[in-house]
Amino acid sequence: MTTFEDILEEAGAFGRSQMRIVSIFCLVSIPFSFVYVGIVFQGFTPEHWCRDPAVSGIRERCSWSLQDARRATVPLMNSSVGVTYNQCQRLDMDWNATGLTCDNPESELIQAQLSTLPMTGCTDGWEYDYEGRQSFVTEFDLVCADAWYVDMFQAMLSVGFLVGSIAIGYLADKYGRMKSFLMTNFFIGVAGILVATAPNYIALLVFRVLFGFGVKGGWMVGYVLITELVGVEYRRTVGVTYQMFFSLGILILPLLAYFIPNWRWLQVVFTIPYICFLTYYWFIPESPRWLLSQNKRNEALEITKAIAKENKKTLSKNTETLTDENTDSISTASFMDLFKTSKLRKFTFILSFNWFTSAVVYQGLIMRLGILGGNVYVDFLISGIVELPAAFLILLTIERIGRRLPFAAANIVAGAACLITAFIPDSMFWLKSAVACVGRLGITMAFEMVVFVNTELYPTVIRNLGVSVCSTLCDIGGIIAPFLLYRLAVIWLELPLIIFGTKTEHKLCKIYVNV
Repeated sequence: MTTFEDILEEAGAFGRSQMRIVSIFCLVSIPFSFVYVGIVFQGFTPEHWCRDPAVSGIRERCSWSLQDARRATVPLMNSSVGVTYNQCQRLDMDWNATGLTCDNPESELIQAQLSTLPMTGCTDGWEYDYEGRQSFVTEFDLVCADAWYVDMFQAMLSVGFLVGSIAIGYLADKYGRMKSFLMTNFFIGVAGILVATAPNYIALLVFRVLFGFGVKGGWMVGYVLITELVGVEYRRTVGVTYQMFFSLGILILPLLAYFIPNWRWLQVVFTIPYICFLTYYWFIPESPRWLLSQNKRNEALEITKAIAKENKKTLSKNTETLTDENTDSISTASFMDLFKTSKLRKFTFILSFNWFTSAVVYQGLIMRLGILGGNVYVDFLISGIVELPAAFLILLTIERIGRRLPFAAANIVAGAACLITAFIPDSMFWLKSAVACVGRLGITMAFEMVVFVNTELYPTVIRNLGVSVCSTLCDIGGIIAPFLLYRLAVIWLELPLIIFGTKTEHKLCKIYVNV
C-alpha cells in the first residue's frame, strides 16, 4: 500500500510549489497580528481630565495650550503610578470669578487653593492630550467609571475567536481547508468594515465579535493547510515561519498606527488584506491529505501531480492504493474524537492549559505597553524587534535537543523576567526595560512552540479540530487578559506582572510532570 508520504517524497516534500504556497500563506499572519493586539493603538487611553466650559473659554481667549490650562486648573492626586493630575473629577467653582489671568496661568494663589476647593464629576466630558489623533476611547469617552468598557473591546474579540475557531475548525475538517478559508475571509471583510463604521459602542462590540469569529479560525486553517502540504520533517519549519510573520506584523503595526491617527481608518487597513486573500482561490490547492481522509483519492492525486510538476518531479510509485497513513475508519471529525484514547485525552488537556497561560501572559505584556506612559510607538516597535529572534531560537534548538527542554526554558525565562521586572525601581529604566524584553522573548517562544506542537500530535482527520478546540483556551485567556491587566494595574501598575510570572511558572510544572 502506497502512503501519501511516499508519494509526497517523490513529488518533493518541500519543493518550489510548497515554497510558493507557504510564502503566500505566511502573509495571513501579518494582519492577524494587527487584529490581535491592535487595541494598544485603537483603544489607546491618553492623558485626560475633566472639561470645564469656563476654563475652555479662558484657554481660547488667552491662547493657552491644553497643558497650561491643566496646570492652572486641575488638582493633583495620588494614584498607582504616583502623583498625577485628577482625571475623573474637577473643581466645583466659577473660574470666571477667580483671579486667573492670561499673563499668570500658574498663580500661586490659585495653586494653593486647588486642594481645598470642593470637587464634582466630569459632567461636561473630558479633555484629551491627544491632539490630531483619535482612538475609540476618546470618541466614546471610555474613561473613569466607563474605563472597563475598553476591556470589553478585547474580550469581545476573544469571544469571537472562541466560537469561530471551533466552528471554522469543524467546517475545515468537514468541507475542506480552502473552502473554509475563502468563506471565512469574505465574512471577515464584511465584519471588518462594519467595525470601522459602527455608530455607537454597543454596535462596535457586536461587530467586533463577528470580526473575531472569522479572523482566528481563518488563521488556524491556513496553519494546518501549509503543514499538510509539506513533508513531516518540514512541518516545524513552515509552522515557525508562519508564526514569524506574526512577529513581522507586530513590527509593522506601530508604523501604521503612527501614520493613520484615526482608529476607524486603521480598522479599514486591518480589513483590506483579508479581502485580498480571496484571490488565493486561484493560487492555492486543497490539502491532499484532507482529500484522502475524505476518500477523495482522485482529487488528491491530481493535486499531488500538479505539485510534482511545479517541483519538476515525476511520480513513479503505484498510486492505485494511495492512502493517508493517518486515516482511520472515521471520515468525519467529531469533538469526542479528541478524548477517544488516554493518549489523546492527555494531549488535549495539557495543550489546552498551555494555550491558556501563553495567551494571558503574551497579550498582557503587549497591552501593558499602552499604559506605561512612555512613547507607545517606540516601545511597541522595540518589543516587536525582540520577538523576531524567537523563531530562530526555536528552529536552532528543537531539532537538536527536542521540544520539551526549549519549551520549559522559554517558560522559565518568561516567568522569572515578569517577577523580576515587577520589583525593579522605575529609576533603573533601561534595566527594567531590558528584563521585560527578555520576558517578552521567552513567552513568544513558548506561544509559538505550543502552536506547532499542537499540529504534530493529532492525526489528519482531527488535526484542524484538535488545534481549534485546544486553542479555545487561548481565547478564554484572551477574554480574561484585559480585565486582569487593566483592573489590577489600577491597584498597582506592576501587580499584573506578578500574576503573569506565577502563571508561567505553574505552566512549567505542568510541562515537566505530564509531558
